[in-house]
Amino acid sequence: MNDSIDIRQSLEDLIQEFNDAKDKYDEIDKAFEFRKKKFESESVSIKKLFDEEKKEIEKQKIDIIKLAKERQIGFPTLAKAYDEFFELQDKNLINFLSLKNRPAFRASEVISEFAILKRKAERENKILKYIIEYYESIAPFLVDLKEEVSDISEEERQTLSEYTEEELEDKATQYLTKEEYRKLPSIEKNQMALERYWKRPKSKRHIGKIYERYVGYIFEEKGYKVEYHGIFKGLEDLGRDILADNGKELVVIQCKNWSKFRTIYEKHIFQFFGTLFQYKDENKSKKVRGIFYTTTSLSDLARRFAKELNIELVENDKINTSYPCIKCNISRIDKTKIYHLPFDQQYDNVKIEKEIGEFYCSTIKEAEEKGFRRAFKYKGTKE
Repeated sequence: MNDSIDIRQSLEDLIQEFNDAKDKYDEIDKAFEFRKKKFESESVSIKKLFDEEKKEIEKQKIDIIKLAKERQIGFPTLAKAYDEFFELQDKNLINFLSLKNRPAFRASEVISEFAILKRKAERENKILKYIIEYYESIAPFLVDLKEEVSDISEEERQTLSEYTEEELEDKATQYLTKEEYRKLPSIEKNQMALERYWKRPKSKRHIGKIYERYVGYIFEEKGYKVEYHGIFKGLEDLGRDILADNGKELVVIQCKNWSKFRTIYEKHIFQFFGTLFQYKDENKSKKVRGIFYTTTSLSDLARRFAKELNIELVENDKINTSYPCIKCNISRIDKTKIYHLPFDQQYDNVKIEKEIGEFYCSTIKEAEEKGFRRAFKYKGTKE
């Protein structure tokens, strides 16, 4: 009997332990399920965020590609946004006129019509502006060319309006008042115009031209015949700004009129070497050497490369604005003695040959005392 009671008690104890273990298991299972659902929920959120981020990146990629393509047609998207901004402003004004106490319907209609035309013009203007800015960003020389379009002040325009059309054909009128131009003697008038030409601010492109003229003068004084490729051919000069020939050798010259804060690097030397090599290859019968003139300095590496490539360097060579810039030329047609000022039409076409009596001088007085007169306007014949 006692044994039966003990067995029953033991069985009840085992059942209780089992139930306790089951309760703990259920608790653990519930905690696991809770954490599992929480993880799954977080995973869904993370995946959703990932997908959204991926879509945003794809959208940005598409926008970047679109903008890259639009660079070639003037950024119409930006222009459209600009247009929509002003459309909103115009609508506010139209609504005000239509809804005020005493509506001005006709005025609002007119404004609406002109607002459409205005926005169209503004959009087209913006597109053109973006195109110009883009071209200037990839071709910086265009900024210099833009400066060349008009470097005459409003005051100077007013002065020029006082001259006759015939008088305006003489570029000296750009530097003289009407009274000075018409009343002063030839020597005094032209000397004054020349001095003011040097004092007046100039565009970067024009200063670059003056630098090439100055280097050309140096070689003409040494007896070389000089051709100004940079001045006449611009970007097509292939890096050969000046060709100087004395019969024994031909010198290919590149001129870099840069700010003292800028540096010439090895890539500029490589570019010049390339055009120099090409010229030598095309003129194998001539002795050719290359000289690199610059108003600034070269990097140490560029200087080493120039030495290895046998390119002569002239660094920190500033323009001497007091150099004799008046060209005294003798006509090949009738031997007429003519002098040309830096702003005269045929100035850069004139070559000075010392052996036949041509020369540079500093003053108008010197030129006229030696029998030279000022060049007339160009009439189609070479002086």
